[in-house]
Amino acid sequence: MEMLNAAGAAAAARHRDIAAVAPVMPVKLVEPLDAGLSAPASAGPGWGVSAIGALASPFTGDGITVAVLDTGIDAAHPAFRGVLLVRKNFTATGGAGDVSDSHGHGTHCAGTIFGRDVNGVRIGVARAVRRALIGKVLGPGGGESGSIVRAIQWAVNEGAHVVSLSLGMDFPGYRRQLVEQAGLPDEAATSLALEGYRLNVLLFERLARLVLSLGDFAQPTLLVAAAGNESRANENPGFTIAVAPPAVSEGIVSVAALGRSGNGFTPAYFSNTGALLAAPGVAITSARAGGGLVSMSGTSMAAPHAAGAAALWAQKLRALGPVNTRILSARLLASGTATGLAPGSSPADTGAGLVQAPQD
Repeated sequence: MEMLNAAGAAAAARHRDIAAVAPVMPVKLVEPLDAGLSAPASAGPGWGVSAIGALASPFTGDGITVAVLDTGIDAAHPAFRGVLLVRKNFTATGGAGDVSDSHGHGTHCAGTIFGRDVNGVRIGVARAVRRALIGKVLGPGGGESGSIVRAIQWAVNEGAHVVSLSLGMDFPGYRRQLVEQAGLPDEAATSLALEGYRLNVLLFERLARLVLSLGDFAQPTLLVAAAGNESRANENPGFTIAVAPPAVSEGIVSVAALGRSGNGFTPAYFSNTGALLAAPGVAITSARAGGGLVSMSGTSMAAPHAAGAAALWAQKLRALGPVNTRILSARLLASGTATGLAPGSSPADTGAGLVQAPQD
């Protein structure tokens, strides 16, 4: 990837060897909702780990490399003992190796994917992963799409089998930049922001296609991303928002959030619609930056459950023979089940269903 001025971008777009050209857009955290600070009252597995069948799975993620592109990680947390953390900072602040996590979001997501038990509580889906790539792509001010692209390329080159992204492009922030910093009138800023949005969706689709093709000849890499938290179905049943970028881009497995109810697992009111899969995302207990455990809700919490399940599927498929990204993606999507979902749950809200870990 190369940064270009306007003239250079126009020239590059005409070149047959260039897959995509897009403006750099701000990227923001898919902010968790209902974040708490207390550890669970009793020891035992998190409900999400149980719901996706990870407790009964004979697979552990051993031999699989996962990447978490997020706010960094608390590398000293007991949840990550015994894991080789390969770290790189893609933000504008800190050194290249500074992936400390002042927010706590990345630590929580990593804990769900591969965290070891903490004080008798199982938080991790693939808790025998021994090597993880930690790309810090979001700082206090968020991030930008160019750094996400670079981080995905880095993760692929470093051998990631699964890449987890709980972030989204900030359309309002980009439009605001064009008005406040570039001095454009509202209509022009909105038009340019929409075009930038479209081009970035295309950019991530082309990148996902490249990752897919590389998986045909080398190691497979599956991209998993949070669907977004913009819906407000609790306020108005019709107030639902479709999957946000980069998750909406073809070739990326988008994940919606589920919660628990007396009737079964239900789509979370905040979860964007149209995702390919669903996973636990309400009141999820995982590692807290600084130590201990914390509960958070969001599609940010659902995507790591799916990424952890993907690591288990990758382990199983590798043991059976050669595997590529298409096979891994197909098996993960095919694992989705309607069993346990509340009656009347719509595929628009749950996709292929609740993701499941391999059982034999």
